[in-house]
Amino acid sequence: MKQLTLRADGSFKIVQFTDLHWNNGEATDLRTRALMERVVAAEKPDFIVFTGDVIDSSRCRDPERSFRDALSVAEDSGIPWAAIFGNHDSESNVTREQLMRVQLSMAGTVAKRGPTELEGVGNFVLPVSDVDGRLAAALYCFDSGSYSDHVEAQGYGWIRERQLGWFRKEAEAFRLSNGGIPLPSLAFLHIPFPEYRDLWNGRFCYGHRYEKVGCPPVNSGLFAAMLDTDAIRGVFCGHDHINDYTGELYGIRLSYGRATGYSTYGRWLFQRGARVIRLRKGKPFDTWLRLANGSKVTQARKHWPTWYSKA
Repeated sequence: MKQLTLRADGSFKIVQFTDLHWNNGEATDLRTRALMERVVAAEKPDFIVFTGDVIDSSRCRDPERSFRDALSVAEDSGIPWAAIFGNHDSESNVTREQLMRVQLSMAGTVAKRGPTELEGVGNFVLPVSDVDGRLAAALYCFDSGSYSDHVEAQGYGWIRERQLGWFRKEAEAFRLSNGGIPLPSLAFLHIPFPEYRDLWNGRFCYGHRYEKVGCPPVNSGLFAAMLDTDAIRGVFCGHDHINDYTGELYGIRLSYGRATGYSTYGRWLFQRGARVIRLRKGKPFDTWLRLANGSKVTQARKHWPTWYSKA
């Protein structure tokens, strides 16, 4: 397995692809592949992460083959990569376990199955070292589930208690390894948690929200756990295809990716693309969008919260 390492200048670039909704290699899927190839060529990242709904399993004749085909751009790039699951990946005809076995059989992946006692498949953390081999950062990947199995709380899934315990334990271990200082970290998951909605309603944001935040019906406390550990600097999700905003809530920057796939819904003139994140040792990370037409969006439009008056 490849090790994730900062560049000599202390930077580390991540490309986030999300919501490919790959089907069977149709023309729309090939457009998705071409977009990903252009983004990788333009950005030359150190790590590629897919934040769920890689495939639309209910539409795939052979979901395992579709999953492999969708991820082949990352495999062929020679760049370390990982994919986490969304609600559509194992909606029918295939399980998360099967898809994880496919991913682990592919070249270049740094993903892990994760502890079997936790809910979901693919809860894992990836350390990032500097050129001298010292811990510099960590990247947490969560399985945010699919759909609620609670009759009284219907809707999308959420992070469960054992996952929270795992996260707290890992963050504490990294803190101790880092001389008692919380290790600067990022987190990736598919389904946004309710604080994404709070962010848009109550803080300044940059970007777009063209659909309601598709968060779970309950708040399981992931954001609170992130605050408690004092390690997470940024969180990146997908799920809502025509949202791409980013903003800071209580010191943690919450961001949507930019939907990548053409085989699913979008919005007129709202281009597909990817989010790019650049870690910088000893400095705050920065992030931008790379769109299908090749443009780089570093200055997204500003959203004022409802309580704020510009007068």
